[in-house]
Amino acid sequence: MASPASAQQAAGVRTAALGEVVVSGSRTEQKKDDLAASVEVIDREAIEAQQIHDIRGAVRELPNVSVKRAPARFGLASGNTGRDGNAGFNIRGLDGNRVLLLTDGIRSPRSYVFSANAFGRDYFDIGLVERIEIIKGPASALYGSDGLAGLVNFITREPASFLQEGKTFGGSASVGYSGDDKGWHTGLTLAGKPSDTVQWLLSANLNRAHALDNMGDNDAANIDRTTPNPERSRGNSLLGKVILTPNADQRHSFTFEHVEKTSRYDLLSGIAKPPYAAASVIGLNAKTDQERNRLTYDGRLRVDSALADNLQAVVSYQKANSREFIFEDRFSSPDRSRDVTYGENTLQLGLQADKTIRMGSDWAQRITYGFDYTLAKIENLQTGMVPPAGESYPLKRFPDTKERTSAFYVQDEFIHDRWSITPGVRVDHFSIDADQVGFNATAVSLSDSAVSPKLGVLFRAAPQWSVYGNYAAGFKAPNAFQINNFFENITSGYKTIPNPNLKPEKSQNFELGLRGRTGIVNFDVAAFTGNYRDLIENDRLVGGRGIPRIDPLIYQSVNIGRARISGFEIKGEVDWTASGKGFSLPFAYGQTRGRDRTTNTPLNSVDPQKLYVGLKYQAPVWSVRLDAVHHSAKKSADVDHSEIVAATRNPAATQFVTPSATTLDLSAQWRIRKDLRLNASVVNLTDKKYWMWSDVRGVASNSNIRDAYTQPGRSFNVSLVADF
Repeated sequence: MASPASAQQAAGVRTAALGEVVVSGSRTEQKKDDLAASVEVIDREAIEAQQIHDIRGAVRELPNVSVKRAPARFGLASGNTGRDGNAGFNIRGLDGNRVLLLTDGIRSPRSYVFSANAFGRDYFDIGLVERIEIIKGPASALYGSDGLAGLVNFITREPASFLQEGKTFGGSASVGYSGDDKGWHTGLTLAGKPSDTVQWLLSANLNRAHALDNMGDNDAANIDRTTPNPERSRGNSLLGKVILTPNADQRHSFTFEHVEKTSRYDLLSGIAKPPYAAASVIGLNAKTDQERNRLTYDGRLRVDSALADNLQAVVSYQKANSREFIFEDRFSSPDRSRDVTYGENTLQLGLQADKTIRMGSDWAQRITYGFDYTLAKIENLQTGMVPPAGESYPLKRFPDTKERTSAFYVQDEFIHDRWSITPGVRVDHFSIDADQVGFNATAVSLSDSAVSPKLGVLFRAAPQWSVYGNYAAGFKAPNAFQINNFFENITSGYKTIPNPNLKPEKSQNFELGLRGRTGIVNFDVAAFTGNYRDLIENDRLVGGRGIPRIDPLIYQSVNIGRARISGFEIKGEVDWTASGKGFSLPFAYGQTRGRDRTTNTPLNSVDPQKLYVGLKYQAPVWSVRLDAVHHSAKKSADVDHSEIVAATRNPAATQFVTPSATTLDLSAQWRIRKDLRLNASVVNLTDKKYWMWSDVRGVASNSNIRDAYTQPGRSFNVSLVADF
């Protein structure tokens, strides 16, 4: 487990990094370099030194990983741009619910997007997090559905991190300012050990911020506006842990986590320009809320029996709710409002065992197996004033639904001298049971199964060199919304209907990798390719002529897509530090290509190449670092322009493609004392104007508001952290 940084630790940072232990890659603690997979780890030291406050900042330098954050420019009944904030992760060209998000191994809520409504997946407070583990490539063999592209596991803080060197009480306090959103962040963590058998931790954080800045310059209070809309955001979080260790063979952990976030928007960009018609919007305000509460028991017992060396039992209940309220002041037509809620209440149970078997002096076998059960209740509701034509409130866009999953998995790692061979398989059975009450269409239910195998091989050619290869299958079950999405606009002549025949999305992926640990130069290289089938496309036109009340257009979620995604990445560091001082050169590069094999068109979800190079000087009590990130241009030939044609209903429309850009960040840390650190940085040092591809999808090349989608210009961050 990582511990708070200090001047005495600085010299050993690089050595410790090589022996990083992760839990996400095999569901047990294992050295990262022993895994036949691509793994990224962002530890607490990096979170502090780089002043990472949200998931967007966490992946700034990572190859083939990004987080979408479009500006808040949405209306009441159309357009959802920016409603979902930090929408979620994109790993190697796939995003949304195809990336599994976990907190301490517990599933996090999914995103929900329908028409003008969009709820993102940022139910996290980085201030509560000890480290972030990212597994690239399918994770379904160990974790089941939604691990089609990979997983992100947020591992929360532990008492042991603050109780080093025999301490019985400790903690940390921090305060910081981020210039890109004029945000303040404060946190306090306390930990104690009243006896040899009890440890506890309490951590609380407060966050206040405004709109994320951009480089637009039009302040008009209408649809031409390119500067950010006025926004006020706040977040509060609390983490509590009690850990009981009656003896060396037992550990019982009880965790409570609470995260809430609220944003208020004055949506000036949604206001019409004079002259006004009756339905013209002259005022638009919105409020979004997110809240997640989790209670988890994690028990571990050493049994040393014929069937298992260790047992782990997990019981977790999580309740998550999101709400969006928006009010529209119209010129002379009746004012309108929408109040939309989405909730997931989830019970998760897990039982896992592992057994190590020695087979002579050369062979060992480590078996991990277990059973998972998940029961989730998914709900949504829409109310307000002046409902859509032909409808009346309250409305449900899909019925209240219970999703159940039962799964058995086993992984068997064979270890012989320089070889590690790790086969594994997971069998999932899931059911989706819809409740007809309150739903205005015929609710459908379904059940299905999925088998997810994997095979990893790692060869240690020498202490400094290893190569690996892996095959992994992934799947994502259809969710409640995709199966039963229903909406009908009688006057405009279109509707969406349920689909009881949806099948799970599936993938077959291969990866080859090389690792070098030479002391001065340490690097990882990986090449990957994957085939995806039965991809679900939401709201596909499947019939109808668009004649109101007679033959409306019919939209439906359907299995239609086949895709192939391939790419490579390299990351590492050249390290000349010695005796706690010297230079180091971290670097990373990632490139991905993807095509829809059904239409032979590019996949728009694939980000352009990203190159990161840093230069750091480390001294015993201070460090300074210059980081450069180059975002390659998104080429028009790598874009499927039919997406923008459908969005604008203009057959001549083309998608805006982002130009290349290189940004520089300058940061420094001063370790004032062993227990006091000052961090400061200037982000986008040259005030470069640039766009991120994931943010501008759906923006036409001739749009006059493209600058609204630019990234922040030059900004200053500072934080002070004290340990005690």
